[in-house]
Amino acid sequence: MTDFDLSPWMTARLQRVERALESWVSTQGDDGAADHHAPAALVDAMRYAVLDGGKRLRPLLVLAAHEAVASANQSPADNAALRAACAVELIHAYSLVHDDMPCMDNDVLRRGKPTVHVQFGEASALLAGDALQALAFELLTPQDGSVPPSVQARLCAVLSRASGNAGMAGGQAIDLASVGQPLTLPQLRTMHELKTGALLQASVVMGAECAGASTAQMQALKAYGAAIGLAFQVVDDILDVTADSATLGKTAGKDADNDKPTYVSVMGLDASRAYAATLLHEALQALASSGLPDTRALQALARMVVERSS
Repeated sequence: MTDFDLSPWMTARLQRVERALESWVSTQGDDGAADHHAPAALVDAMRYAVLDGGKRLRPLLVLAAHEAVASANQSPADNAALRAACAVELIHAYSLVHDDMPCMDNDVLRRGKPTVHVQFGEASALLAGDALQALAFELLTPQDGSVPPSVQARLCAVLSRASGNAGMAGGQAIDLASVGQPLTLPQLRTMHELKTGALLQASVVMGAECAGASTAQMQALKAYGAAIGLAFQVVDDILDVTADSATLGKTAGKDADNDKPTYVSVMGLDASRAYAATLLHEALQALASSGLPDTRALQALARMVVERSS
């Protein structure tokens, strides 16, 4: 198999995602018709939260998983994967808006700019997050016949479970309750499997769903998603103590300042780095067991997660 250059692959797909987000997060409805019931000030806060920043890792995972399965199953290209990619990014953006608020993490910097509540006020930030969450599911349920109802239902089920009390929101609840509390490594892993890992794994699963993945393919991709979901958080914890705010685009050292348990505080820095490498190996092994003929984009994204500097 030829060498794979992630950069051009990412550039092309990021352009698609950015164009779609620019179009869909607007005062225009999903069908392009003007929606006079969408207040411009609310949409401004939504666009500020979503556009112009972010790694877009979750959309990239959706599209990479979709392509890997679609090429193996000879599935036709459709717009379901692009909608899923944008929907999962909207859920991620809403979670950041709410997490940064004074009642949660009380942060003032995100993606290199003031957080939404700093820029627009707390009430507008709360509503913007609510609206982004709702828009995510609107994107998954187009009324134009372009996405079969059965696919719509499966995508909504995956995303809602990953976002709710047994996923991201549940993990954030554990996180808030754990400030100043000693956690064991299994407890820390559970928290981050929910808070961070669930949505990253869901991104992979949603892409695979759009291409009609088999049971065996889905099982392998779920294992891959679980491994990189956890690896992402381990690396995040490492960067929180090794990088500065300008590099991260968010406040560095915040976890230690708030006495939050992290992989570094529980395991130590060297052990955390070794654990991230182990999780990368698990992710690549899962792809190798998938039977999919071309998983190079997924492999490269996994390496990017572990080797990133921000």
